[in-house]
Amino acid sequence: MSRIAGRFRELAAAGRTALVPYVVAGDPDPAATVPLLHALVAAGADVLELGVPFSDPMSEGPVIQRAHERSLAGGTRLRSVLELVREFRRDDPATPLLLMGYANPVEHMGYDVFADAAADAGVDGLLTVDIPPEEVARVNRELKRVAMDNIFLIAPTTPEARLDLITREASGFIYYVSLKGVTGAGNLDVADVSRHLARIRGHTGLPVCVGFGIKDAASAAAVAGTADGVVVGSALVDCHARALAEGLAPEAARERVVALVAEIRSGIDAAVAA
Repeated sequence: MSRIAGRFRELAAAGRTALVPYVVAGDPDPAATVPLLHALVAAGADVLELGVPFSDPMSEGPVIQRAHERSLAGGTRLRSVLELVREFRRDDPATPLLLMGYANPVEHMGYDVFADAAADAGVDGLLTVDIPPEEVARVNRELKRVAMDNIFLIAPTTPEARLDLITREASGFIYYVSLKGVTGAGNLDVADVSRHLARIRGHTGLPVCVGFGIKDAASAAAVAGTADGVVVGSALVDCHARALAEGLAPEAARERVVALVAEIRSGIDAAVAA
C-alpha cells in the first residue's frame, strides 16, 4: 500500500477529511521549500502537493503562474525538485507527497528514469495535467513498477465514458476540479460539487479530493463534509508572495502561510464534526 492510500485509510477510520496544501517547489527560492513543507505538516497538512515549475503552466491562474516564473528564475528544475523531496524525507518519512506538473519535464527525463529517481527521493504520487488517460499506459507502467500513484484530474465537464477510463487508470485519489477554468478562479457551488462527487463515486472507490476555488476556512469547510480531501493552492501561494512583497522576513512570511493553513484545518475539522 502506498503512503497516499495508507493516509486516506487512516483518515477515513478516524472520520477526518484530508487537507492537501499545494506549493510550488523553489518559490520564491529553493531554500524556502523544505522548511515550508515541514511547517505545513505541523499546521495540519495530511498530504503535500508540490508543484514542479514549468514554462507554460496552462492550468494555472496568474498567482501560480508567477510562482512558476519565480521558481524557474531561481534555477529550479525537475531534478532539483527531487533533491528537495529527498531533503524533506530526512526528517519526515511519513507524510505522503505528490508532484504536480506537466508532461514535458517528465518525458524529457524519461519515464523509467523519472520513476526510479522520484521513488528513490521519496515521492509517492504524480499528477501530470496534460497527459490524457488515453495516453497514460507508458508512464503508468513505470509508476506501478515503483509503487507510485498516478493522480488524475476530473472536471465538471468530464463525460461519463471518460470518467470510467480515468478511474480505471488512477490510483491514490481522484482530484476533482470544482470549477471550470484555471486555479484560483471563481466561487464554489457546493451543491454542484456534491452532485459531481456522487457521480465520480459511482465509478470508483478511490478517495476524492476537491480543489480549485478553495480560498479560506469557509470554502474548505463548505466541501469538507462531502469530499475525502480538500486541496488549497493559490491562496497559500498568494499569501506567501504578498507577505514577502510587504518586506517580511522569510520566517515571518512562512508563519503567515502556516496561520492560514491552521485556519483552514480548523474549518475543515469543525465542519466534519458538526
